[in-house]
Amino acid sequence: MTQTLERLFKLKSHGTNPKKELVAGLTTFVTMAYIILVNPQIMSAAGMDPGASFVGTCIAAAFACFAMGLYANWPVGLAPGMGLNAFFTFTVVIEMGYSWEVALGAVFLAGILFVIMSVTPLRRWMLDSIPMNLRVAMGSGVGLFVGFIGLKSGGLIIANDSNFLSLGDFSKTETVLAGLGFLLISVLSIRKVPGAIIVGVMVVTIAAMLFGLVQFQGLVSMPPDLAPTFMKLDIMGALDLTMVSIVISFLFVNLFDTAGTLLGVANRANLIDENGDVKNLDRALKADSTSSVVGAFFGCAPVTSYVESSAGVEAGGRTGLTAVVVGLLFLLAIFFSPLAAIVPAYATSGALIYVAILMLGGMEKLDWSDTTELVPSLIMVVMIPLTFSIANGIALGFISYVVIKAFVGEIKSVSSGAWFLFAIFVAKFIFL
Repeated sequence: MTQTLERLFKLKSHGTNPKKELVAGLTTFVTMAYIILVNPQIMSAAGMDPGASFVGTCIAAAFACFAMGLYANWPVGLAPGMGLNAFFTFTVVIEMGYSWEVALGAVFLAGILFVIMSVTPLRRWMLDSIPMNLRVAMGSGVGLFVGFIGLKSGGLIIANDSNFLSLGDFSKTETVLAGLGFLLISVLSIRKVPGAIIVGVMVVTIAAMLFGLVQFQGLVSMPPDLAPTFMKLDIMGALDLTMVSIVISFLFVNLFDTAGTLLGVANRANLIDENGDVKNLDRALKADSTSSVVGAFFGCAPVTSYVESSAGVEAGGRTGLTAVVVGLLFLLAIFFSPLAAIVPAYATSGALIYVAILMLGGMEKLDWSDTTELVPSLIMVVMIPLTFSIANGIALGFISYVVIKAFVGEIKSVSSGAWFLFAIFVAKFIFL
């Protein structure tokens, strides 16, 4: 067994061993396991069967982890992306009125485009074409979007006829539990408690049971039927001009999020050679992009690399064996569907809010000295949550970027990629 692992993952050359990789895989899984509770809730709001979504989440994540571990030999865990799943449900399905089958078709098309970009020079061209400020703004805007959904699902903010929003009703037990859940997750995370997010979710769920708000339904069972969501994507329905901005939004949010996560993990895991090149980066991107395509078959929003993987790297993970361990744990989680079924929305709202705050951390990378780049970026950050649409927020950011650059005499600094997206987004608002 040891020889096989050495042959597959080159453990010795990476300065690690099976025990370290096992601990690292367990650490990464614990830090990202909240997705198996949160994702089915978000996807079920789009009309998808929650049991099938739970199984699909676990299988898609397991496949992605195996691909990353065995093909790229990277210690990175993957699962359906937070923010992308919220965009899928609350914007594409609920706000824009598309069926979840068509939305899955859009995820599939975005995944295919991501694969094409991963195997051609298009990836480098696009990454170099988009200004850093706008890349950062995408992640931060999606963070605010996720946070808004968390506040809403926990009842911490409610609709108000006079000014749209107001503070929630804290006389309700559910609202209080949502707020306490967020504070608990924050405290545990600051104190570096492993699995702080999932611990917070489970504590609120247990409290809800004690207050009689939810009923315990068991812990372990055979997996729910995957049939209600498996291979239900409507690709032909997504091949529509009105879906162009949606596909692009799925693609670019996933692309920049993945690139940022992988480069960050590469630095921590010493995956950069003496020339400054990242080892097997192309393979890692191919594994990630292919996983998004496969995930669509199982009823998932785009699958992406998780920044929580850095926790496993800190625990000693250096090779793909870490990712394989994470994948095996996702498969094992399939048998805990009763646990996922009893978790109420307000129990996961704190997780959404905390993840949103982490995503906002990228704003420190904004260049605040160049107003021509800063203003469009802040427009994007603000308008993604306020329009309740990642697609519209990104579109407004790129349009304002090109217009501002053009009218202050810096039109030559606008890249071909930015012009390309500007044209698409302007056409969206005019003709679609």
